[in-house]
Amino acid sequence: MSIDTEARPGRHTTTPPKKPSTLLRSTGDWARRAPLMPALVFMIIVTQLPFVVTIITSFMNWNAYYPDERSFAGVDNFRRVLTDANTRHAIWVTILLTAGVVLISLLLGLGIALLLDRKFRGRGAVRTMMITPFLVVPVAAALLWKHALYNPEYGLFNGVLKWIFGDNAPQPDWISNQPLWSVIFALVWQWTPFMMLIILAGLQSRPLDVIEAAGIDGASQWDIFRYMTLPHLRQYLELSALLGSIYVVQNFDAVFTITSGGLGTANLPYTIYQTFYTAHDYGRASAAGVIVVIGTIVIATFALRSVSTLFKEEGR
Repeated sequence: MSIDTEARPGRHTTTPPKKPSTLLRSTGDWARRAPLMPALVFMIIVTQLPFVVTIITSFMNWNAYYPDERSFAGVDNFRRVLTDANTRHAIWVTILLTAGVVLISLLLGLGIALLLDRKFRGRGAVRTMMITPFLVVPVAAALLWKHALYNPEYGLFNGVLKWIFGDNAPQPDWISNQPLWSVIFALVWQWTPFMMLIILAGLQSRPLDVIEAAGIDGASQWDIFRYMTLPHLRQYLELSALLGSIYVVQNFDAVFTITSGGLGTANLPYTIYQTFYTAHDYGRASAAGVIVVIGTIVIATFALRSVSTLFKEEGR
């Protein structure tokens, strides 16, 4: 005689009650997560709700100078952003600014990291001083470069030229002559320590026994760097470049403080600022902001992939 265990039509089946251990485990999980809920709600309110409002505004025809003409614009704001000559120039300046700062900072960071990886007296103090520029407030750093270094009358650069070549030394106006490079060098000074820290962490994770064995076998320092150190640092270099790009592409402080967006240095964040606060075109400014966020997300996706790959290799 067999027992039919399947549920027949019309027969009500009841789910078995949860085991006490399962209930205790789920209760304990919620007890650990509950203190984090206020912080999570706060972050959603502060970060996600404004972004949702920005997305909604980007599809609207909303200009404060014409308050009665507010309407749904569809993708017109995005089309205007991508076809406007000033915006296209701002996108190109953003690309040049980001690429220049990241590449120069990466090369300088690599060189400084290689020097600081060597043992010498006072290495800890030198490392601490090297990361100081990264800890300076961005606006303060931009003001420092604009007035203490670039100023044609009392700036340090022209003072050094006069000290070397005498009273007849050239006294160029650095910001007027090279406006974009002036912004790039100020950002390089601030972001080189960031690159240096990541690369230095990669140098300290090298298998030293393999490097010592290569030196004993007759490999030169250049061969060790080219065939062993550089391949090991590849992912650290990629991570530094990607993280630096995420932050530099959004830079506003240096452009606003040093050049005020003039002389062809207005990048996309500064153009968004002008569109929002000067032209009061909220719809177009929001559309440009959404484009910047999308570009940042694309870069961040590659950065997260590099981080996950790096963690997998470190865990082997």
